[in-house]
Amino acid sequence: MSDKKMTSSRRHQLKSLLLAIAKDMMEVEKKQAQEERTRYMEEKCPPLSLPHSVQELQDLCKQLHQKIDVVDEERYDMASKVAKGEKEIEDLKIKVQDLKGKFKKPVLKKVRMSADAMLQALLGSKHKVCMDLRANLKQVKKEVKEEDKLEPVGDWRKKIEDQAGMDGRKKMFESEA
Repeated sequence: MSDKKMTSSRRHQLKSLLLAIAKDMMEVEKKQAQEERTRYMEEKCPPLSLPHSVQELQDLCKQLHQKIDVVDEERYDMASKVAKGEKEIEDLKIKVQDLKGKFKKPVLKKVRMSADAMLQALLGSKHKVCMDLRANLKQVKKEVKEEDKLEPVGDWRKKIEDQAGMDGRKKMFESEA
């Protein structure tokens, strides 16, 4: 074979020839499948000739029921064979998976590490990282309101009665604002 590339026109011509041949082959296959289907149907389903007497009709029905039973038995047998084959395939897949390698999860041990040691283990010894989380926190002083401490302990019923009704709600909003 030479190292020359095929021209696009030559490639297009060959592609169209292949498509034409494939189209012809598919038409032949369709005709063969149709012929086979008609031959099978003629073989398995002869033309129906209806008898005129009641006894002959009953005999025909019995024959049809017998044929239906035979077909059902064959269908059941084939379905069971298929199911058995699928189960075998699944079992073989599992065996192949097992033969590839058995992996057991190791029991993980609890390890106590500081954040610095963990980062050093992850990043390597090249990077020196210090993570003192408490150093970056903002200091907040807690303010104690004197009003909260000096609130008199009174009767809770009186407080509820004061807040009841629209006047109480109005007072509540005024006090918050």
